[in-house]
Amino acid sequence: MSDILINQSVAILCDGNNIERSIHEMSKNQRAMINFDQLIPKLLNGRGLNRLIYFREGKSISEKFADRLHENYYGSVVPCHKSADIPLSIKATQLASKVDTIIIMSGDSDFVELVAHLKAEGVRVEIAAVKNNTAKILLSEANYFHEITKDDWFIYKGTKKSR
Repeated sequence: MSDILINQSVAILCDGNNIERSIHEMSKNQRAMINFDQLIPKLLNGRGLNRLIYFREGKSISEKFADRLHENYYGSVVPCHKSADIPLSIKATQLASKVDTIIIMSGDSDFVELVAHLKAEGVRVEIAAVKNNTAKILLSEANYFHEITKDDWFIYKGTKKSR
């Protein structure tokens, strides 16, 4: 049997608030953060990254984090007025004709209709989330589930600013 090169283009769209809340609950630590350097290669599994977008409600997004996502993955952080649901869904719909696979990092059942729509458009849809905080209906709709475990986050030590 000959080696077959599978060349897939993948977009990773992260519902930042949902993932952060999930890992904070699981780690019982508000300073837990996703280790993208560990998680992204695992999610891609040799496939090509088309884009990585981190949607987050609120203004308190670390500039250092945004810079790091951009430098390492040409990723971007999109601040959202309320939840990430609508901006993430719009972006996923826009990307549907440009990628083979969309990985949604969220366990939120609000994305069930989006997953069904993307699949109907011929896109493979994978979910990456903490299993305990992932809606069963979302799991059943997706093509594949990547479980985010304690190996995929770290506790941010940071430095305290002096006054």
